[in-house]
Amino acid sequence: MLNALIPFSPLSLSDLSSSPPDDTLRSDLKLGRRENKIFFLERRYAIINTMDGELVKTAAEYIASCRSEMEKRIVGQRDMIDGLLTGLIAGGHVLFEGVPGLAKTLAVKSFAQITGLQYKRIQFTPDLLPADVTGTLVWEQATGKFLVRRGPVFANVVLADEINRAPAKVHSALLEAMEERQVTIGENSYPLPEPFFVLASQNPLEHEGTYRLPEAELDRFLIKVLVPYPSPEEEVRIVHAEGAGTAEAPVLEPVLNVQAQTVLKKAAEQIFVDPQIMAYIVALVTASRPITRLSNVASLKKNDSEKNREGLYRYIAFGASPRASLSLYRCARIRALFDGRTFVNPDDVKAVAHQVLRHRIVLSYEADADSLDTDTIIARILNLVPVP
Repeated sequence: MLNALIPFSPLSLSDLSSSPPDDTLRSDLKLGRRENKIFFLERRYAIINTMDGELVKTAAEYIASCRSEMEKRIVGQRDMIDGLLTGLIAGGHVLFEGVPGLAKTLAVKSFAQITGLQYKRIQFTPDLLPADVTGTLVWEQATGKFLVRRGPVFANVVLADEINRAPAKVHSALLEAMEERQVTIGENSYPLPEPFFVLASQNPLEHEGTYRLPEAELDRFLIKVLVPYPSPEEEVRIVHAEGAGTAEAPVLEPVLNVQAQTVLKKAAEQIFVDPQIMAYIVALVTASRPITRLSNVASLKKNDSEKNREGLYRYIAFGASPRASLSLYRCARIRALFDGRTFVNPDDVKAVAHQVLRHRIVLSYEADADSLDTDTIIARILNLVPVP
């Protein structure tokens, strides 16, 4: 059993001696301080149900193998690759936003190959119909009956390419698949295969022939990943690979088979989250809601004035829902797993906060007028809410 680091409120040595903890915590206590000034309690004989070292090692090997296989085709873009891994482990949907030509479609297709899962691609267009996604009833003359013809959504990995080009009725059909993991055709509902997750892409530049995604659908995406341009060094590698005249794309090995996926999900479920970290997650999400006006003053930094808090809320029309708290909780555990740790620290929460919240916070017209985006607002929220 591994040692466990458990976040706790700052204590003095006198506190430990005068008010000893529970018997389960008496064995070999040691007080330490991290660089970020956060105290942790190290218990060498772990009492909590943590994962064993072999499971951590195996999960780390699978994650490294996945990244290595993806890098055979994708240059750079670590956030996009980790976003795909996060969606697979958490069982959530992922939204990618970036200009054309950044290998979003190639990344999703390659990821489906290394997982060995069934993959389908749907090109969203303004004339797309719900039946083109979910399927429809087809009349068969020979039998005199309607037969169900299933659509491309019946797959494990579904790429919704340029998802913001389809009208609202298509999104309503996709919403049932994303939330209920089922599709209704005619009078019957049909379950989708497991695992099932949607990997959607959208272009932030073009506005003609596009539709704003409904907030209810956006909230169903676990994270939103911004795909940036490659660095000059990475782009040189891309051009060099093209100049090498490689006839065929590198063959990818299915390193994330069903067994590997089970190990990763089990490992993530066993990552320890201290109650104070849970409270910190909820405080961040609550702080995004202007209706609360941050009435819980205890959850704010005491040196922040009321004027600064009110100045933040004039830029927010609607905050994140409790689904954001659940997503932040799950993603923070996976982030800790990526770093090879068995516990979540505040840095894990901060690292995934932008991806989890950026598509769930609706900005006001004042934010548009002042040229503020959601990432700027999230950074201010992270600065307002104290770290436990």
